[in-house]
Amino acid sequence: MSLSDSFAIPDVSVSDLDDVDSLPSTSTEGFESDEDDYDAQKEWEQSLEQLKLLLTMIIVPFTGKYLGRKFAYWSWARYMEWTHDVEINWTSKKTFKAAGAIGAAATL
Repeated sequence: MSLSDSFAIPDVSVSDLDDVDSLPSTSTEGFESDEDDYDAQKEWEQSLEQLKLLLTMIIVPFTGKYLGRKFAYWSWARYMEWTHDVEINWTSKKTFKAAGAIGAAATL
């Protein structure tokens, strides 16, 4: 056994090279879609952060103040009726509700 026999290189025919050329090549779409997914995830997280800030900075304080004022007026009316026999009547409920909403939004 000679040295050249142990490292024998098989003959490559032209048809074998054609088979290799016909295989699909690796494209960069897989890498771009990962980057697009990362960008989409980042935008989604930013949107959630904005919604959380909107909820905690505007909606919850406004509704808390509005409902707190309504409860305070209701409890004050009940207290006056029970202890001092005074009947409390709101002349215009729409005006009362609008004034409560404006008062709650005034200091936000």
